[in-house]
Amino acid sequence: MERVNQTTSVSEFILLGLSSWPEDQKPLFVLFLTMYLITITGNLIILAIHSDPQLQTPMYFFLSFLSFTDICFTTTIVPKMLRNFLSEKKTISYAGCLTQMYFFYALGNTDSYILAAMAFDRYVAICDPFHYVTTMSHHYCVLLLIFSCSISHLHSLLHILLLNLLTFCDSNAIHHFLCDINPLLKLSCTSTFVNEIVIKTEGLVILVTPFLCISFSYIQILITVIKIPSAAGKHKAFSTCGSHLTVVTLFYGSIFYVYLQPLSSYTVGDQVVTIVYTVLSSMLNPFIYSLRNKDLKRGLKKLMSRRQ
Repeated sequence: MERVNQTTSVSEFILLGLSSWPEDQKPLFVLFLTMYLITITGNLIILAIHSDPQLQTPMYFFLSFLSFTDICFTTTIVPKMLRNFLSEKKTISYAGCLTQMYFFYALGNTDSYILAAMAFDRYVAICDPFHYVTTMSHHYCVLLLIFSCSISHLHSLLHILLLNLLTFCDSNAIHHFLCDINPLLKLSCTSTFVNEIVIKTEGLVILVTPFLCISFSYIQILITVIKIPSAAGKHKAFSTCGSHLTVVTLFYGSIFYVYLQPLSSYTVGDQVVTIVYTVLSSMLNPFIYSLRNKDLKRGLKKLMSRRQ
């Protein structure tokens, strides 16, 4: 009888969440509901501001899609979290788990590649301003966006298909608030060798490539800005990059901490860091870009004046 139980694949998983203490559930529900509402509101405002004719530039084109992706990204994660905070049965079906993970990785990596596209936009604007209009044409921006979405969804699909080949038996408790690949691989009772190899090769390339593009862009920007003779010119150049650098640091710092480590060293504490790039980053992005950007502030004032 015991052997049968060990070879029977599970049909659902239990998401243990951030805390198992009953008294923590309602405060966590209020906290994440507030963060979710702020995220949706902030990013919708960015999308509304984008309708301003003066903001029809490549940078704001990418920013608007970053906001849209962030709304979808958090919606993939937070509503299920909120439901589990108030429910005794914190389960998710096998199909639901894989679906959540698919969109989690697809949208998360789309965010990553859009940030790389925005860095490239700043590189062309500062380092090659005379060719900016032709290089960052609307047609080219659309192609960059299509590439960002396509490669992210293909990457996600690959890992979901490989994960679907595994067998999960005996334990079905995931020490996380979402379906992530590392805690799921730990539950598998079949070999995860292929999955881990793909994560360390293809997964590493997909994760690091946009970061390298961002790093290259800003190294070139730094070299160009240093050559600007006036302090005012240097300040103007850096001011257009400050918001983007803040978002990149917050996003990639937390991602690298979680995923650039061996599967064996993955701990429950890593889920706290996961909150940074899943929920916190998406919530702060609109405010980081708005507070440090005069054009967005002007667009927000126009939007508010229309409502009055």
